[in-house]
Amino acid sequence: MILSIVFFVIGLGLVISFAERLVKGALGTSLGFGVSPFLVSVIFIGFDPENLVVGAVGALEGVAGIALGSIIGAAMVAVALAFGITALCVPMTFGQAPKQVLAVPILAGLLLGLLCLDGQLSRRDGAVLLLGFVLAIFYLLRLSKRGLDISPTGEGAETFKETEAIGKWRSVGLLVLSLVAIVVGSEMLVASSGTIIASLGLSDTVFGMTILALLVSIEELARELPAALQGRPEISFGNVVGSILAFFLCNAGIIAVVQPVPVSDQVLRFYLPLCLLTIIVVSLLMLRKQIPRWAGAVLVGLYVLFVAGGSIA
Repeated sequence: MILSIVFFVIGLGLVISFAERLVKGALGTSLGFGVSPFLVSVIFIGFDPENLVVGAVGALEGVAGIALGSIIGAAMVAVALAFGITALCVPMTFGQAPKQVLAVPILAGLLLGLLCLDGQLSRRDGAVLLLGFVLAIFYLLRLSKRGLDISPTGEGAETFKETEAIGKWRSVGLLVLSLVAIVVGSEMLVASSGTIIASLGLSDTVFGMTILALLVSIEELARELPAALQGRPEISFGNVVGSILAFFLCNAGIIAVVQPVPVSDQVLRFYLPLCLLTIIVVSLLMLRKQIPRWAGAVLVGLYVLFVAGGSIA
C-alpha cells in the first residue's frame, strides 16, 4: 500500500508538472510551423492534457471509472467547485453573456449524455464527439467575426504568450519529452490506483470521479479565482466553457477512439445527470450576467452532492 501511494504521488507529480510544458511545446510547434495564432488559440481553448492522458491510459488499462472520471469528474471540479468557490470569494458581474455561447456547453453535455445511453462510448461515438468539437470550434470562429473575443483558457492561457521565445525545434523536443513524461506518470497513476482503490474499499468509478479527478484538476481553482480577483470574471467563465468543450468533446472523443469505454449504471443514473444539471444551472445563472455568493454556494453544494452521493447511488 505504501509503495502504491509513493508511485501514485510520483505519477501525479509527473502529470501535473509536465502538463504546462506539453502545451508550451505544442503551441510553439504549431506557431513555428506557421499555424495561425488565432486558430491555435481557439483549438487550445480549455485544453487540459493531464486529464486527457490519464483518461486514455485508464481506458487502455480497462479502468472505466478513471477514464470517465477524467471527463465528468474533472468537469465538475471546473464548473461546480472552482467556479463556485470563486463566486463565494468574489461575486462576479459580466458585461455580456451571449446566449449563443451559453448554449454551446449545454449542447456538448447533451451530446455526450445521448451517446452514453447505450452503456458504452464506442469508437464511433468518439468520432462523433470529435466532430462535435470541430463544429464547436468553427462556430466559435464565426462568433469571433461578430466581435466575440475568443482566447485560450486552461493550460493554453498560462503558456500562450511564452511560446514566442521558444524555437521551432526546441518546441518539438519539449513536446515529445513532456508527452513521454505524462504518459509514464499516467501509467504509474493508473497502475497504483488499483491497490489504493482496494484498500479504501471504493469502486474505480467513485475513485475516478472524486479523488483522482480532484487531484488532477484542482489547478482549475488556481486559474479561475485569481482572474476574478483581478476583475476579469470573463476569464473564469471562459475556463468553464473551455473545460466543458475540452472534456466532453475533445478528451472524451479521443479516449473513446483509443479504447471504447463502458458506461456503468452508476454513471448514467447519478454522475452524468448531476453534471449536466450543474452545467444548465451555470448557464441559467449566466443569463442574469452575475454570479452572486449564494449562487457560488449552490454550485459548491452540487459538487459536495456529486462527491458524497456517488457512493450511495
